[in-house]
Amino acid sequence: MAVKRFTSEAKASDIRALSPEQPVAAVEAILAAVKERGDAALLEYETKFGDAPDGGKIRVAQDVIDAAPGAIDIDLLGALKLAIGNVREVASAQLSDKESVTLTQGHRVSYRTIPLNRAAAYVPGGRGSYPSTAVMCLTTAVAAGVGSVCVLSPAREHGGVDTAVLAVCSLLGVDEVYAVGGAQAIAAAAYGTETIPAVDVIVGPGNSYVQEAKRQLVGRVGIDSVAGPSELVVVADAFADPALIALDLQAQGEHGPDSLVALISDDDALLDAVGRECAEIDAELALVKVDDLHQAVSLADEIAPEHLQLMVKDGVADELAVGIRNAGALFLGSNAATAFGDYVTGSNHVLPTGGAARYAGALSVATFRRRMAEVKVSDKAVGPLADAGATIARAEGFIWHAKSMEARKRD
Repeated sequence: MAVKRFTSEAKASDIRALSPEQPVAAVEAILAAVKERGDAALLEYETKFGDAPDGGKIRVAQDVIDAAPGAIDIDLLGALKLAIGNVREVASAQLSDKESVTLTQGHRVSYRTIPLNRAAAYVPGGRGSYPSTAVMCLTTAVAAGVGSVCVLSPAREHGGVDTAVLAVCSLLGVDEVYAVGGAQAIAAAAYGTETIPAVDVIVGPGNSYVQEAKRQLVGRVGIDSVAGPSELVVVADAFADPALIALDLQAQGEHGPDSLVALISDDDALLDAVGRECAEIDAELALVKVDDLHQAVSLADEIAPEHLQLMVKDGVADELAVGIRNAGALFLGSNAATAFGDYVTGSNHVLPTGGAARYAGALSVATFRRRMAEVKVSDKAVGPLADAGATIARAEGFIWHAKSMEARKRD
């Protein structure tokens, strides 16, 4: 391999350029094929690029998995057990928010949480003024301790950014605002231009062009999520007020005709009443009849909506909430309208959509911070770690990894 030397004038991008270009088009074709043809495409590509699974069966049989520990070298088995034990101990410490853990072999793993250097908040401006989005994004970024925060927002009719949005920026001490919008604004923040320095993360909602630009730039820059149309699912029983439910659903429908708005209930009369109240709703309304509230909660959890309201008899909402795992934000009781969360409760309204609540949460300080491990290996720990690590490395064919660890051992 050629050795390239750099002077002190070298930029990070010069060094990053040593990495090969990524196979974007080829991967896009594979993704499309698997989405369309499922297992058939999987097996086709496995055969094309490597060895096909035994007997054409993708899932490995349980008895084969169970027999595996007894089929590998005993030293490798011991090394893997040591690695599993250490990773489990560090991971468990993270659950209790411990910042440092000293492990059995005598080494220490600590974690530092570090704010990102630069963040950009996209504040839409196409359909109107959204200072609330500026509040959600900027307040959270500033609280997280981000080094510098900028705002990207389309120019209004007067050629400048909305005054209410600028007022939020002033209140929070954000003095870097750019009158640009759309996919081009996202590109500018990701790559940097003569005017806009590149950022580390881009957050905030936007139209389909903005979201697609964010999706395509994942890896180049951090993003909060790829947000789709707004969503509200209401689970309600016969005790709920149909007028309030209708107001909540129509409020969410204001975000646009492609919003997902649904009422799930075990009461036909309530469904009919809400349907009548929502005659002029902007979005398409789904009214779903279920057998009982547990079925309603199960269905809502499967939908994994951006917002989920439980409008049921007093005391029941807390009971049902225990079974909810998949929602961007959960609103309990008749008083807790989603609209409160959009503006003033303090919870963040930048939430996962499109079912992403299965694995993602609201915009938070964690979006603007990252955890970095600090590893300190004592003289005592070198021996057992090197023995186990080198065993695993050699099993994987990484000889220099093994030598790197073993070179630290002391007689």
